[in-house]
Amino acid sequence: MNFQYKKRIIATALTQVVIVLLSFIFYHKISLLSYINISFYISAVFLLLSLLIYTIQSGFYDVISKSLNMIGSRGIQRKFSEVPALSELVTMNKKPLLVHGLVSGLFMLIALAIYYWQLT
Repeated sequence: MNFQYKKRIIATALTQVVIVLLSFIFYHKISLLSYINISFYISAVFLLLSLLIYTIQSGFYDVISKSLNMIGSRGIQRKFSEVPALSELVTMNKKPLLVHGLVSGLFMLIALAIYYWQLT
């Protein structure tokens, strides 16, 4: 098996272990409903972080960051082109966060389907 796939499987397994541990810490028991609640928050954090990185890398915040940098350094004479763009500074890969968020969300949806299936 490829090293990247092993790394992703291990990271997904660790994410699920963290979800179960947080479920036990916050709810003092491990139940399907507590797993669903905690995994919703974890997957939402992963997905929102990947979307934030995507919007930063697309250059959406470049003008705002440059203008705030110019205002913050009023005493220093700099040209607008000398200020580095925020999209050039953030070089983090967004794909792992997106994949782990989607996998955790998929597990949450499966657990949610099982939970509602048990109610009927």
